[in-house]
Order: sequence, then C-alpha cells, then structure tokens
Amino acid sequence: MDALLDLLNSRPLVDGEERDALRDPADGRRWAREHGGDGTLAELALLREARDALWDVVRGERPPAALGPLLEGVHRTPEITSDGLQWTVRTPPHARLAVETVLAWAATEEQMPGRLRPCANTGCRLFLFDRSRANRARWCSMAVCGNREKARRHYERTR
Repeated sequence: MDALLDLLNSRPLVDGEERDALRDPADGRRWAREHGGDGTLAELALLREARDALWDVVRGERPPAALGPLLEGVHRTPEITSDGLQWTVRTPPHARLAVETVLAWAATEEQMPGRLRPCANTGCRLFLFDRSRANRARWCSMAVCGNREKARRHYERTR
C-alpha cells in the first residue's frame, strides 16, 4: 500500500510547479531503489506508465480495464506453505514494481473500496488513503490542504 500511495504521489505540485520524482533518471533510480526496484530505464518507464494509468483510474477518468496492459505476461501461482496459501507473482524483473503497485490497488479496492482517493483540494495533486472509521477524510494533509480549504471557506463567508 505504501508503494502504491508513494507512486501516485510522485508527481506533486510544489509552489505551482510539477515535481516528478521519476522524470530524472538519477531521481527515478533512487525512488525505485527505495521501493525495492532496480531503477533501470525500462523499470522507470513502466512505473511512469503505471502511475499515469493508476492516477486516471483512481480519479475516475479511465476505467480499471486501463490497467490491463500493465499485467500482460504476469503469472500468479498458488503455493501451499506452513503459513497457508500464498501467491507467487512471476513477471519480468523490470515490471515487478509496477505490477506490485497495480496489484496493491486491486487489493485495496477489493478489501477497502473507496478509501483511496484524490485530495479534495482542487489545487493539490496528491492522493490519500482514508483510514478513519467514518471514511470521511478529504485532504491529503489537514495541516496543509485542510487548513487552506477551511480558511478559504471562512474568507468567503465573512466577505
């Protein structure tokens, strides 16, 4: 789940300017290695493709079927162990990290539908995972986006 949210949030707006953690090969390699990848150019290209597709799917701009091409050639094999049933995912090495994020998205949607969503601040491009009991979280950060929105609404009311 952490890698999924980190991938979705790897292209934030900072002072109105996009900062893409995967654009520069050195930065992208560092990001991929921090998340268990190798940081090869092929891996970074696939991560960018996965991020963009997941971005659109989570925002409701594309159907989940848009993620299908990212799973081509992936095999999932069941294995019985002393801990019970485990699934082994087989994929080309450069695709492993992207595939894992797509599978994390699918598991999230199955187990906790509607909890992964974009920040309600229209000027923010980050996503959040709502862990609250009421499932009402709206902002990626209450300290930043939540306060800005509350201040904006207060200003509108008092104007």
